[in-house]
Parts: sequence; C-alpha cells; structure tokens
Amino acid sequence: MENLSIRSLIEGFRKKQLSPVEITRLYLDRIHHLQDLNAYITVTENVALQQAEIAEKKYLANEALGVLEGIPLSYKDNLDTKGIRTTSGSKIDENYIPNKDAGVVYTLQREGAINLGKVNMHEFAFGITSNNPFYGSVKNPWNNDYTPGGSSGGSGVAVAASLSVASIGTDTAGSIRIPAASCGVVGLKPTHGLVDASGVKHISWTLDHIGPLTRNMDDLAIMMDAMTGKNYTKYLKEDIRGLRIGVPKNYFNEGIDQNTALLYKKALEDLESLGAILIEIDIPYTIEDLALSFAIGLSEAGYVHEESILSALDSFGLDVKMSLENSHSIPAIDYIKALKRKTQLTVEFEQIFEKVDVIATPTTPITPQKIGEEMVTINDIQDSVFNTMIRLPAVFNLTGHPALSIPCGLAENGLPVGLQFAAAKHKEKVLIHVGYAYEQAFLRSFYEKRNRLADLAIESK
Repeated sequence: MENLSIRSLIEGFRKKQLSPVEITRLYLDRIHHLQDLNAYITVTENVALQQAEIAEKKYLANEALGVLEGIPLSYKDNLDTKGIRTTSGSKIDENYIPNKDAGVVYTLQREGAINLGKVNMHEFAFGITSNNPFYGSVKNPWNNDYTPGGSSGGSGVAVAASLSVASIGTDTAGSIRIPAASCGVVGLKPTHGLVDASGVKHISWTLDHIGPLTRNMDDLAIMMDAMTGKNYTKYLKEDIRGLRIGVPKNYFNEGIDQNTALLYKKALEDLESLGAILIEIDIPYTIEDLALSFAIGLSEAGYVHEESILSALDSFGLDVKMSLENSHSIPAIDYIKALKRKTQLTVEFEQIFEKVDVIATPTTPITPQKIGEEMVTINDIQDSVFNTMIRLPAVFNLTGHPALSIPCGLAENGLPVGLQFAAAKHKEKVLIHVGYAYEQAFLRSFYEKRNRLADLAIESK
C-alpha cells in the first residue's frame, strides 16, 4: 500500500496500468478487514464503486480532467454528504441525511474524488480522544489500546492504516493536527477561511478550520491544489537553506514530556543541518489565553446546538453534555473580551512572522493516552488529557494562522510524535516547502515502519 500515493495512482490510471474500480475495491476490502479499528461510521460502498466506474470510463476515453480523478477519500462525519447520513458522531443526528454536499465535499468530488465513506469522530467534534459513546472508540493503529487523538480520529486512522488515500477533517483546537501527530501522518489546518466551511456542523465558526490529512507531503500538496484551485505542488522543494525558523523561548516548550522534548530538539537540529536558520523568539501567548478558546468555542457551540440543548440535552454523550450545559452561562462580556484578545494576538503573531518564516513547536505535549484515560501527569503536574493535548495546537486556531503537523519520530512507548510548523496567513506554501524538505531528509524510515504496520495488520486477519 505504500506505493499508492495520489501521484502514483493518477499516473497508473493514465497509463491504464491501474484501474480506479480495482483500487477502490482494494480500499473497501481493507476497510472490511480492519473494522476493529472502528475508523468508519458509514461505508458508502455502492456510491464509491459507481464513482470509480465513472472515473475509469473517463480514463479509458482519455477524458479524466479532475485533479483527484479516481482517488478514494474519506470524510469526517460532520461534513454534509448529499444523500448519505451525516451523524457528526452523535445520537441526535444519527438519521440526518443532507440534501446537498458540504462545500469542500462538492469541490473534491467535482475534481473526481471517490467517497469511501464517513469516518468516526469525537461526538460533535467536542473532544480529542475520539472515544465515541454511540459508534465506539476509534483505535490507534500503532497500538489498539490507545486513542488516535481527535476529534478527527477516524480521519487519522483511515490515512495511517491505508483505509483511504487521504481524509478531510475539521480543526477547532487541534482536531486535525492532534490525530495527525497521534497516528503518524501529515495534517494541515489551513488559514481560517481558505477552505469552504459551508455544510459543516460547527463547534465554532470563529475557530473552525477544514483541512486534509495525508500519508505524505506530496499527497498533502495535491489535496490542497484540489481544495483551493491553487498550485501548491510547485513548493515541494528540498532546499531550505536560509529559511528562518522561530524557536519559542516560552509557552511551547513548557510542560512537555521527556520523549516529546527530545524528539523536538532532534528535529530542530535536523532542520538546522539542512541549512535553516534557528531564531529564538518570545511568544505573546500565555496559559491564560487558552481560556479564550473555551470562551469563544463554548459560546458559539451553545448557539449552534441551542435547539438540541433545550429539547434533547440527555441525548448528548456525558462529556459533551457537560460542556454544552455550561455554554449558556458564559457572560457576553467574556465572549467579547476573548474576541478582542484574539484580534490582538493575531496582530502580534503576524509581527513575529515578519522576523521568521515559520515557527516550529511540538504538535502536542504528550503522545496519545490509553482509551478511557482522562488525566495525565507531566513533571508532577496533573491536568486533563483534553487541556494538555490542545494546549499547543489551539494557539493557531485563535489566531487563524495555517499550521502543519508532520511526524518527527516514535516515543519509547512506540507511539508517534508530531512536529508542528506555523506560518503567516495564506503562507501554506512555506509550510509545504519546509515540511517536504524535512520529510525527504528524515522520514523515510518512519514511513517504512508505518507502512509495514498497516500491511501487517491486514496479514494478521
């Protein structure tokens, strides 16, 4: 499966060496054999095969024009799909069937993408474990006893275990990057508003982003080409000599477990060995600012879910119910103050990006925890898994800057660790450039381990 990149599949289709129908069946078979990972809520086998047949006819007639013609994808289940149930991982929406596609789904299907199905997630995207009380816990393919992160956990697992070529997730406080880091794949939260957010069951329209999870940077660039109509693949370059990388002196290097800290330090040394210039920077963000994400996110979630809170509160899972119960008690003045501080932080980070091209941080302070674990202790300080995991990625939801998570190795427990890059708004090209250079120089053996893991899982069935 490691050879089934988007580029190699498209080339194989064009040369008539590969069949979109056969490739789609291959992925459907893998989904069937690895059901125990619980990556999917709904598998759209008939839809996928019909779309594959259309793609195959286009290739045979030399009429395939879409950027993703014949490429099997999966979609997080809070993205509307016309005629296909969209549960948002909830009991409340278990029978909801949209009458039109979400904007990003429409765009990708117009580019020829095949819909393998809707992937599992934390209920209404309200958490980072993907422990779903209604559709079952999503399991990390590196170790099934552990979570894959969330809320786009099904997307992370689908990509890591080759249950789809790529997947589309959403990110309110790290929900693309956390599963990307936890599952050893690549995940991008683009600049806020860059990708069409229509037809998405939001937590927060202010903080929510839509973006891709892929197995490598080449696939990520092609997905971004398809999602935006721009050309990102031209930034897949290995030379980063002179690139200015900001290394935070505070916040992002605090409260990190030892394994993550060591791999982060090694990644910085590796980047410097490629010719990047490391520049220490002060971060204008404190732990108190993390509360702003809660004030904004919960206030807007209370509005989004107002009807269900009033009429069906007991139909939410316990953790989501507890959060939404408090949403209407947040004073309006706190919401307004949070929005004002958000504007200030955005300006201050833009000023940092005048001095550096990217900021490099760990994606999360810890590796994923065992399924069911709710608390974690780092350096004798205990906190919830939720607060800990969002602490680093949530910064760039508040500011709206694009942020990328890419693997940077395995911890002693055998689970992946992620490296996060952030850049100025609409500078996704810089993230693709630095991510690709780092990947090409240092991630080949990591990818080989991940690919063997996915194939061994099938062989054991």
